[in-house]
Amino acid sequence: MDIGSIRLPITSYVSILHRVSGVVLFFSVAIFLWMLESSLASEESFNQLAESLNNPLCQLIIWGSLAALAYHAIAGIRHLVMDFGVGEDSFESGRNSARAALGLAVVVIAFITWWII
Repeated sequence: MDIGSIRLPITSYVSILHRVSGVVLFFSVAIFLWMLESSLASEESFNQLAESLNNPLCQLIIWGSLAALAYHAIAGIRHLVMDFGVGEDSFESGRNSARAALGLAVVVIAFITWWII
């Protein structure tokens, strides 16, 4: 069997992306803590940080961090709701909640993109 031919259900993709977004957030915390430390060190380092935030690479990192946060929060709420037994009665309800979570995440990430740009 070719591993590339395996078709996972949407619920699997939502769960895998939730884990990936958690890893991204783990590393984002280090970046944001460094940014906080730099902004508080001196007026000069604050101004340097503010200037570097105009760099497209920095904006991409911030966008990726905020997108990961948005997705992780939405998928996490979905998991919490399902832990309380809501939407566990059938595979179809799990699939619908996964679609809803992905749809809401796309909308929120589109808003984040609009906000940053």
